[in-house]
Amino acid sequence: MGLGEFVRAAWAAGNLVVQPRMGFGSPESMRSGLRATKAVPATTVGTITLDSYTRVGDLAAAERAVLAGADLNGYPIVSHPVHVTRAVLDGVRDSGFPVQLRHGSATPQHIFAALIAAGLDATEGGPVSYCLPYGRVPLEESVRSWAQCCEFFAHLREHAPVEPNLETFGGCMLGQLCPPSQLVALSVLEAMFFRQYGVRSVAVSYAQQTNPRQDEEAIFALRRLCAELLDDIDWHVVVYTYMGVYPTTPWGARRLLAEAVALARATGSERLIVKTVVESQRIPTIAENVDALEFAGAAARTRPAPRPGVDPAADSQTYQEARAMVEAISDLDGDLGRALLHSFKRGYLDIPYCLHPDNLGRTRSYLDVDGALRWADTGLLPIGHLVPRRQRRQVSSAGLLDALGYVRRKYDTAGSELR
Repeated sequence: MGLGEFVRAAWAAGNLVVQPRMGFGSPESMRSGLRATKAVPATTVGTITLDSYTRVGDLAAAERAVLAGADLNGYPIVSHPVHVTRAVLDGVRDSGFPVQLRHGSATPQHIFAALIAAGLDATEGGPVSYCLPYGRVPLEESVRSWAQCCEFFAHLREHAPVEPNLETFGGCMLGQLCPPSQLVALSVLEAMFFRQYGVRSVAVSYAQQTNPRQDEEAIFALRRLCAELLDDIDWHVVVYTYMGVYPTTPWGARRLLAEAVALARATGSERLIVKTVVESQRIPTIAENVDALEFAGAAARTRPAPRPGVDPAADSQTYQEARAMVEAISDLDGDLGRALLHSFKRGYLDIPYCLHPDNLGRTRSYLDVDGALRWADTGLLPIGHLVPRRQRRQVSSAGLLDALGYVRRKYDTAGSELR
């Protein structure tokens, strides 16, 4: 059973799938982490997260680290022999416990080759979402690389009894301060890109932001757009626990994770990426990951079974803005890869506070008094007619820094009763 089918079956049974962002350099630790994840009393998916050297393609450094027994920040799948990775998975990964590989690479051909050789059939990323936040690789090079990887990955169905699953990271751009409508649009556009190159099972992502009601609106908008535009393939929604500046206290971190669970359940989302109580300090241990999974699994069981996937009242501001972006970008070119390139050159996609050279950098966002993300400046985005001018404003450097720490302050203070 592939990841998409597994998640669908869990959702039909009323269960939220919970998943860590776990990765260790040594095969022994990686196998222990997967076994511990599988043993959690919840519906779980395993994760192999790669190291930074492999992510940026510095394979010589990764190989030196493996030979020296260095402690890496993830699993160097390209540098370990295929039989070693297969041994990590043997007896752990099965039809009741899929394993997804997570990496962060703008040019991941070497990673796709290694994961396929190891027998894996689930991974994530995207031509925009794994390019703009992580370095200076030209967007054109990333789009070309991801098109090749999608075609390569899609061919897996010819040799395996499962449908390979590819998850877009588009709903998590920069982690914070990107207004929800652009996160929704990017997630849908990358999923459409995957489909164009042959992938038939996708996950669309959305990262928890700064206002729970706005997040609900965004996920319902995402679900509606997927129902309209991806109705010919299998898809599900994965929610990420907040990806920005994280609470420093255990009680603040737990409260934020509890709200991520509540968000996933309220919107009928099928899968949740959890975070631990030490996210602000260091890479979590296996035990800390297990603790977060157990907490999320228990919190999900106290929530009602998922609602129907699309809110009938989802014709919201977020939906209208996201739909306008997706339509304008799709109309630029019949090839979605070229359309994405044109969209950044014209400013139809423009990520606030993103310093990548292919991003125009004319848009800005701010936090309203209720913590909702608003557009301070829409730049050349095709949504100017939808955003009231009275909402727009100047953003100072002090205001930006204050917004970056908003969630940490809110949950470290408000969560103190959970100590």
